[in-house]
Amino acid sequence: MIIYPAIDLKGGKCVRLIQGDFDQVTTYGDDPVAMAWRWQEQGASWLHIVDLDGARTGQSSPENVSAIQQIAREVGLPLQVGGGVRTPEIADRLIGLGVARVVVGTAAAQDAELAHTFFTRFGGHVAVGVDARDGIVAIKGWQQQSGEQTITFIQRMAQQGAQRFIFTDIARDGMLQGINLAALEEVAQAVPECAVIASGGVATLADIDALRQLKSAGAPNIDGVIVGKALYAGTVSLPEALQHAQI
Repeated sequence: MIIYPAIDLKGGKCVRLIQGDFDQVTTYGDDPVAMAWRWQEQGASWLHIVDLDGARTGQSSPENVSAIQQIAREVGLPLQVGGGVRTPEIADRLIGLGVARVVVGTAAAQDAELAHTFFTRFGGHVAVGVDARDGIVAIKGWQQQSGEQTITFIQRMAQQGAQRFIFTDIARDGMLQGINLAALEEVAQAVPECAVIASGGVATLADIDALRQLKSAGAPNIDGVIVGKALYAGTVSLPEALQHAQI
């Protein structure tokens, strides 16, 4: 499995939210590029970047765009970037900056034709962000619910041409309470032809071990996990996580 260290950007700073709540913000650094270098030096093979301003409003802040561009230019790792990618033009712009994969959530959930355009135009360079609260897909920076069941949504997206999903249980995100393995397994088994990346809840190395076991036991299409709060809080070290992902 690929371990994706997360860098969440708000106003050009590295932050973490609790359950996507913009009123519960912890700032971990003023220099996202330095943070990216830190994860690269510790062995990361990918970085996952979230533009929180873009996710919330659909409009990225200039500071976030500058940070993404600088990381893409200066840090030798492929970037997976989400947050506010709601038109093909935005995706084009990010890929033009050097981003390897964009994450589409709200746009895909709200417009099936637009989702199909993303998949046919960008292929493997786009992943669908599936952010779930109580089994229902959330949109617009997790501030609203779409009303659609998670499994219905991912199967609909797979039929439209999606190749990769990032599944986040919002209730677990930033809480250091462990991954919702049952929900993740259900998602992975619903679209066995697609790759699935786990997100939200990683607290200890035991969570990495549990994911690896789930991949071996019945969900081989789980090919990665995004780790955020655990790295910043120090409950997981990236070198150890990388090692456990390989065992």
